[in-house]
Amino acid sequence: MKKLTTLSLIALVVMGMLSSCVSKKEETPEPPKAVNVIYMIGDGMALPQVYAAMLASREEMTFSQFPYIGVVDTHSASNDITDSAAGGTALASDHKTKNAMIGMNPDTVPVMTVFDALGELGKETGIVVTSYVTHATPAAFYAEVPHRKQYEEIAVQMAENPYLNLIIGGGMRYFNERTDSLNLVERMENELGWKVYDTLADIDVTCKKYAVMADKNHMPHAAERGDFLPRAVKTALKTLDGAENGFFLMVEGSQIDMACHAHDSTWMMDEMMDFDYAVKVALDYAKEKGNTLVVVTADHETGGLTLPDPQGHYTNVTFNYSTGSHTCLPVMVYAYGPGAEQFTGWMQNNELKAKIMNACGYENITDSIPEHNGPKIKAVKANLDTKHE
Repeated sequence: MKKLTTLSLIALVVMGMLSSCVSKKEETPEPPKAVNVIYMIGDGMALPQVYAAMLASREEMTFSQFPYIGVVDTHSASNDITDSAAGGTALASDHKTKNAMIGMNPDTVPVMTVFDALGELGKETGIVVTSYVTHATPAAFYAEVPHRKQYEEIAVQMAENPYLNLIIGGGMRYFNERTDSLNLVERMENELGWKVYDTLADIDVTCKKYAVMADKNHMPHAAERGDFLPRAVKTALKTLDGAENGFFLMVEGSQIDMACHAHDSTWMMDEMMDFDYAVKVALDYAKEKGNTLVVVTADHETGGLTLPDPQGHYTNVTFNYSTGSHTCLPVMVYAYGPGAEQFTGWMQNNELKAKIMNACGYENITDSIPEHNGPKIKAVKANLDTKHE
């Protein structure tokens, strides 16, 4: 009887411990979900460009403040070395595609981007760049064309996109100096509900659908345009702040790539510092709000930049470019905010969309879009109708 009593006591203690463990497990709160996402892309920017800027500026750059850092493989479906169209499409969707293709898989089937998915789920959306607004990287988020240089068709798709709340950059000529004689600016304002500006000054930031095209071509170099990019990010955040279901903002430091193509280190440094200031605006916003995921990465590396001492004496550093084009060098990803812990280790560029969707608390939708009408308007998969509560 005494032995039985002892065994009973042991059993009760074990059961109590298990019950306590289960209770603690049930009480563990779920990790917070990202309400807002700021997705920042330094075109042509790999670790050499970031560290070159750190060396030359001797400043602590914002990149060093991110708690989670990973490595991103950038190859496209057709080449070991991607271009911005395929690279942008992979970053925006779950699909690697052929170079020059935008918003579609290698079989020319339109794909669902993170922009489409979060827009359909009710988030407000914006894009800020220093290139044409119709250039490869921004276009990869909202358009679908077999070739990146179909700028006029991309402009129409941008104008008709139902999810886009604001867009800031250059490239006005594809809207009002078109080969088909269409004045797309007038159509945007008279038929499609846009307000169109040619400067950041005096815009109505409470307007929920506006385009700022501040140059007919790409924006001027950073040394000439001043703080346009960080100011544009602040402007976009003022508009999107407080959106009922949160927002998705894509920001591109477009001209890092252009400077590296040209082997112009002064221009590259100016663009890197300008992009870093824009990243700081985003990171400061995320730190203040607590509900915003910031992801910073690149579509590819440009220029084959290395930082050697030509004399081999370990005393001097020079910027050395080995190509006038892109390379297959992996790029980095930096993350802060809810869900940021996913962005570590080695990953493919077409894996970032799923991580962003998961950070927001949504199941990722990987299917290509089966049918569409011009831009991706009526083509969102049915299971996106089940929204995260």
